[in-house]
Amino acid sequence: MTEKVLRVLIADDHTMFRRGVRSLLSTVPGVEVVGDASDGETAVTMTAELSPDLVLMDLQMPGGGGLAAIRAVSEKYPTVNVLVVTMFEDDDSVFAAMRAGARGYVLKDMDADDFARAIVTVGRGEALFSRGIASRMMQFFNEPRPSTQPFPDLTDSERNVLRLVATGSNNAAIARELSLSPKTVRNYISNIFRKLQVADRAQAIIIARTAGLEQQ
Repeated sequence: MTEKVLRVLIADDHTMFRRGVRSLLSTVPGVEVVGDASDGETAVTMTAELSPDLVLMDLQMPGGGGLAAIRAVSEKYPTVNVLVVTMFEDDDSVFAAMRAGARGYVLKDMDADDFARAIVTVGRGEALFSRGIASRMMQFFNEPRPSTQPFPDLTDSERNVLRLVATGSNNAAIARELSLSPKTVRNYISNIFRKLQVADRAQAIIIARTAGLEQQ
């Protein structure tokens, strides 16, 4: 039986990098580059059109950027795996990409053979990270987490409301869940926005989810 060809889409705003990856993957058996995109929005559109198995995604791109594109691909096309290929190795970038749905995270300066293996590995649905990033992730998850509640400026009631906001609940659902009046919920949410210094519900959801509040 013929082994399935791994179809790869390259998303990066640097033409020379896309050409280099195409050249590298042309030497890897069982891998086919089906297209390339120079921005996040195009990457999402081409994912819909070309149905790749794997998208190589840079983080810093025009057109919504890599994080927005990762999130869109993961939500709309869950069978498509995303491997972040970037020069950014700070913890914020790594964990933001993982939360968005990426299955792997490697740096552009890695060895060509290791890069090719990473593509095949993540293309098969496995998770993979550059060695230094993997070590930092292990350290992060092995460190004891502080027992203090997130958002110490919020009252317990406000934190409960924010937790439900983070799960996507609307005001009516929150009122039912917490046995509150709609007006009380609105007041709590106004206080939450002010204390967190956010302008709207979407920003509050991002901050709450980043802190893992919806899982508590």
